[in-house]
Amino acid sequence: MHTKPIVAGIALAVASSVSWAQTDEANTIFEEVVVTAQKREQSIYEVPVAISAFSGDTMEKQGISDLTDIGKFVPNLNITGFSAGHTSSNNAFIRGIGLQDHLITTDPGVGVYVDGVYLGRQVGQNWSLSNIERVEVLRGPQGTLYGRNSIGGAINIITRAPGEEAEVHLGTQVGTRGRFNADIYASAPLSDSFAVSGSLAYQSRDGLGEFTNLPGADMDVGELQDFSGRVAARWTPTDKLSILFAADGNDGKNGLRPYTTLIDELPNGAVYQAGYRNSDRAADPYDNATGQLNQTEVTNKASGFSVTVDYDISDSLHSKLLFSDRHSEYTSGLDDDSIEADFLSFPEEGEADQRSIEFQLDGDMGDWDFVTGLYFFEEDGHNFQDDTVFNGGAPSDFFLEQSLESTAIYGNVGYHVNDKLRVSGGLRYTQDEKTAHTILFETIEETNTRDWSETSWELAANYDISENLNGYATIQSGYTSGQYPARPYCLIGSFDFGSGELSRPNCFEANDNVTALNYEVGIKGTPLDNLKMSLSLFHTIYNDLPYQVSTTSGGGFETRNLLVDQTSQGIEWESSLAVTDGFMLHSTLGYINADVDDQQAAAPLTPELTVSISPEYTMAMDSGELSFRADWSYRSEMYGEPSKDPGRFTKLDSRSLINVDITYRNDVDNWSASLYGKNITDERYDNARLNTGDYVLVMLSNDASEFGVRLSKDF
Repeated sequence: MHTKPIVAGIALAVASSVSWAQTDEANTIFEEVVVTAQKREQSIYEVPVAISAFSGDTMEKQGISDLTDIGKFVPNLNITGFSAGHTSSNNAFIRGIGLQDHLITTDPGVGVYVDGVYLGRQVGQNWSLSNIERVEVLRGPQGTLYGRNSIGGAINIITRAPGEEAEVHLGTQVGTRGRFNADIYASAPLSDSFAVSGSLAYQSRDGLGEFTNLPGADMDVGELQDFSGRVAARWTPTDKLSILFAADGNDGKNGLRPYTTLIDELPNGAVYQAGYRNSDRAADPYDNATGQLNQTEVTNKASGFSVTVDYDISDSLHSKLLFSDRHSEYTSGLDDDSIEADFLSFPEEGEADQRSIEFQLDGDMGDWDFVTGLYFFEEDGHNFQDDTVFNGGAPSDFFLEQSLESTAIYGNVGYHVNDKLRVSGGLRYTQDEKTAHTILFETIEETNTRDWSETSWELAANYDISENLNGYATIQSGYTSGQYPARPYCLIGSFDFGSGELSRPNCFEANDNVTALNYEVGIKGTPLDNLKMSLSLFHTIYNDLPYQVSTTSGGGFETRNLLVDQTSQGIEWESSLAVTDGFMLHSTLGYINADVDDQQAAAPLTPELTVSISPEYTMAMDSGELSFRADWSYRSEMYGEPSKDPGRFTKLDSRSLINVDITYRNDVDNWSASLYGKNITDERYDNARLNTGDYVLVMLSNDASEFGVRLSKDF
């Protein structure tokens, strides 16, 4: 399929229609969307960044319950889960950049933030969206304001803060696959200056398969159970000062994510040579034939607190101090062969502690505006695989830990040249230091320390084409600090029988910084009274980008960083069209061409095309409204790992998912009832594939069809 001419034609048609449809009339159909993508409140149309925003109400209509669902409706965003078979992991890939592994030495390319706090680790932090006010997805490098680990983009999760009026929200969801969710959110002012809020949520869903050789397993394959809570208190002793304290926690107990192993496809592999075949696996790939009870269940826990101090120094000058402390942990692992015999098994546990503090100063002074800040982040964590079994050998251990300190200073200044044109520029200087330590087989030990520094920058311009239409152009850079190998079994070395000496390579070393430079132009706004849209075109250059390549070696499962240079270019479109007073059509389109300098490598988990179409019809009724919505989401075929060798069985098929929702909202008594269907055609698809040379590991989706009812009541 020749997608480039098709997408280019769509882009030209869209751009042409927009250019001829400009209007200065006030728009009354679409509400203004305010975001904090640049560390201050702005209209989404004023931000010189490709950005998607989801309100709590929008997420409910689209059946969005976690970050994986959001990944279905944002152009050039693909969210997948595979980390050690953990059901709580959400790995975001934006414009071909993401997280390929979960081990502590691996940094993501997309930063996830909750109320301004960066989450260093995703495994162990299962964020439900029950008390979320808004989710923002920023596409492209965000190195100036967000710093390290945002070369692909950033995801901001903004929770609901205590309000000035008392409110209570109750919600429940019951459906097929044993779905049962329940949540409560309450907020109340206790005085003129003090307000509190709290939320509790429980989520559960049955699995997709059984552990066929372990009838005593507590959980089924893919089963979900998670309990979470959050409390917040806001104190405003004066009109200028506000202090917000928030604490949260979650505790999940789940069944191992669905996966299977291809054995017969690699007749020279160790699993096949040991006499095992595909017929030794479970007949249904969503069942699992493991014989290791300790790898049927995965757990995730996280807890943390933050303190945010906002102070208005003057009418035009504002400061913020943000402190956070978080802890996350998990247990998981994979019996990679997925057969009853204990030939390949990697039970695992991990945890991480992080602390951060950030001081911000922002202001508006006539034609000038600015945001500056100081930032400090530290993280300590480890991953431990106890009694691993490799190729049927004796049980052994693998231990990996890392400590990190990162400091930064940043600033972004904007100037309004006239009523229509604003130009801005930003700089961020960052210093990082990492110390990594690994122990293999309790005998081989290595420690390494390295530091890095990087200056990120940005130049941007916004131009008001009309009252309701804005164009922008930006050049922005970003970086991810260097990384140590995730599984350095290369340290085992090889024994020379002739000399009787052991040769050990010095392979436990970190690579240089990964850098990105992005050129982007876009147009966004409401060119027609009934059309809201955004269009962006980008060209991004990545240097020293680490592709994680995993193979089996003589001693274990080895993961190395293959450094490549990658150039990505593409187009992104989002729109909402009010066809009639009651009929709305939402659509997104993303196209990306990721060109890698290594001919044997390809951008992993990066579909060339991402599309969604969502018609929505609303009928007014005496006491409220009745709405009908359908969401179709498409991701084209992609590679499940960096290798694009067709003989390595790493290609993932395209997928189309359809959700439906029928909701009645009673505006008089403030309640709603919904009938919903998710993935109504029961599309089954692969999340990732990994060819080790001895076997192919296939991570399957946990996203089967589901039908049910949602009820909510506001007081």
